[in-house]
Amino acid sequence: MFRTQKYHAIQVDGAKCIGCTHCMKVCPTEAIRVKDGIAVITGERCVDCGDCMRVCPTEAFYLLQDDLSLIGRYKYRIALFPSVLPGQFPDHVNDDQIYGALLKIGFTHLFEVEQPIQWMVEAYRNYHATHGNSTPLISAFCPAIVRLIQIRYPSLIDKIMLINAPHDLAAHFAIESMKGQGINPEDTGIFYIAPCSAKIAAVKDPVGEKKSVVDGIINMHEIYNKVMSIVTDDPGVAEGGFREHLTREGILWSLPRGEARLFKRKSMAIDGIFNVVKMLEQMETGEIPEIGFLELRACDQGCAGGIMVSGNRFLTVERLDRRSRKFPHAANHPPELPFKADVLSRLLLDPIEPAHAFQLGKDRQTAMEKMAGINKLVKKLPALDCGACGAPNCHALAEDIVRGNAALTDCIFLRFINENHDGNTGYSTLHSLEKIWGAGRFSTQIKTDEHESF
Repeated sequence: MFRTQKYHAIQVDGAKCIGCTHCMKVCPTEAIRVKDGIAVITGERCVDCGDCMRVCPTEAFYLLQDDLSLIGRYKYRIALFPSVLPGQFPDHVNDDQIYGALLKIGFTHLFEVEQPIQWMVEAYRNYHATHGNSTPLISAFCPAIVRLIQIRYPSLIDKIMLINAPHDLAAHFAIESMKGQGINPEDTGIFYIAPCSAKIAAVKDPVGEKKSVVDGIINMHEIYNKVMSIVTDDPGVAEGGFREHLTREGILWSLPRGEARLFKRKSMAIDGIFNVVKMLEQMETGEIPEIGFLELRACDQGCAGGIMVSGNRFLTVERLDRRSRKFPHAANHPPELPFKADVLSRLLLDPIEPAHAFQLGKDRQTAMEKMAGINKLVKKLPALDCGACGAPNCHALAEDIVRGNAALTDCIFLRFINENHDGNTGYSTLHSLEKIWGAGRFSTQIKTDEHESF
């Protein structure tokens, strides 16, 4: 069941925010408004994609995350991390040094999340074999995309593959591996070193499962800095079994076409959330050719472009490509272990329900009336999408008005025009606006009533 009160990793520091509207303009779900000079996030619409953090000039956005000291509560401390973590480091820092530094930080066991990736490949192929009629199937790898579909494109929910992301696969794999060593799971803490805010939200408030098996989540940027402070003169630690099941496909999994290459010609990989939005809109209208599988990632260059990734995303992709060539292909290196079936069974997600965050009313008639009100209001607004009203565009302001969260005179242009009409301001104000936006641009706007209802 969808809950309107979801966990969100991204928060706003009001002391730093200057109300500049940069974040509001890039939000793919129009979840941000500026009120009293501060950016305000509407929780039920936020997908934790992190684009607001990317564009903020004052670094007013911050992340809720677990403190690294949390690992001290456990006797055995597992670090789960995607391959993009070692991919960020400069060429003179090798895998042994990175692994050694992580052990010095305080972890006792290390697992790159894509290690048993051949199991994930089998799960994908089995799912495709039984659900192939629901094409195109959409990967559930990126939690921001899953939430985006849940909120903005609910008609496409049945196309999401109900298979969990590799970090959960790795977590269960790690638990079973530790059991094989006689280690009690109650003495073990599993910590995911996350590359983005969406992954934090996916662990703290997962979609399609009641609770994540991961115990804590650590900011990858913080770990990167700590590792760099240690590796300078440290030879590191030898492989020690930590990378025993790592493969070429696993290292490349979180990058563009990491998943899509499994489906060859009938697949498509799209990265960057606004590119994804365009594809999903075309899917809703049936404008795309026959495709068997869609790999959709919110970040440019996949997880290499995550907001908590320290390195340049293009260099990270290039380094991971070179690193992958040192490892065997997954098909030639499948981990055949007795707990495989049990781990695979835990990858299946519960059905995902739509969020209806854009729903205008509880019944069809109410929704239709409000939609008509929005259309009426849009015709009165100047269609400049300037954001000066505190909403990202004129249509969003019209929606806020019909929801009772704004007034028509929040539009500064209409306010100026009304004041000019009433003789409260000189011709110079209107003339100044027309010098910017064009002569006669506002001639069709009519006098408005702030208390007019729709």
